[in-house]
Amino acid sequence: MVIEIDNNSGFCPGVVRAIGTAEKELGREGKLYCLGDIVHNGQEVERLAAMGLKCIEQEEFRRMRGGRVLLRAHGEPPTTYTTAAENSIKLIDATCKVVLQLQKKIKQAYSSHPEAQIVIYGKVGHAEVVGLNGQCKNKAIIVEREQDLDKIDYNREIILFSQTTMSIETFGKIVEEIKTRIQGKETAFTYYDTICRQVANRIPNIKAFAQKYDLILFIAGKKSSNGRILFDECKQVNSNSHHITSANEIKDEWFVNITSTGICGATSTPKWQMEEVKERIKEVVKNF
Repeated sequence: MVIEIDNNSGFCPGVVRAIGTAEKELGREGKLYCLGDIVHNGQEVERLAAMGLKCIEQEEFRRMRGGRVLLRAHGEPPTTYTTAAENSIKLIDATCKVVLQLQKKIKQAYSSHPEAQIVIYGKVGHAEVVGLNGQCKNKAIIVEREQDLDKIDYNREIILFSQTTMSIETFGKIVEEIKTRIQGKETAFTYYDTICRQVANRIPNIKAFAQKYDLILFIAGKKSSNGRILFDECKQVNSNSHHITSANEIKDEWFVNITSTGICGATSTPKWQMEEVKERIKEVVKNF
């Protein structure tokens, strides 16, 4: 049995930085809070919880007085910083640098073009999108797909941005559709491709990887939107692909008449978890 781990899978730089920051802070003082799951991977959250990291939601955060709170890579809206200042909470800001740059662009566009519609291509309710929308006082129009473009008024100025982890292909289609809808009008339209290439390039890479093996095991937490997107790409090119959250979900029957297995994952999947899956496969195939 050939068993290979995809070298391009695993934490993106933003997540690496956030987890490294958490580990450093935990080593320094022990207890640390994180606003939301630090990463959409249950096992990694559990690992850090054992070190003293406690994940909290906004309601508990607003009740806090003092303490240290880590801001994960997804970023936060301005209201989070205001609450921290009012409640004497020390923030350890691990927001991804790419996300921070995008937040600044949206804030600047909103302040300099008060009559324009800020449109964000992204997942409704996603942590990053919540933080982005906060930069324009939650007045952005969120579009997940081309059908959502009916929300836009095509007689008013449009400024389009994208969540950093979305599809470049769909973003391009949205741009072209907006251009079509404003034909013949004097509507100003500006768009910014703010998709992170570190993440976007994983789609062609993972498709090429998935085609090489009889079986694909894709590891990601169920909450990971990036994981769902990447797994769908695997499934399209290799129907014998399985989405698992841990090595415990592996089934022996998957390996009948299989000579090669590829292991890959999302930007929220740690390398150690992929190694665990590889070791589990080795145990399973001993019985064949």
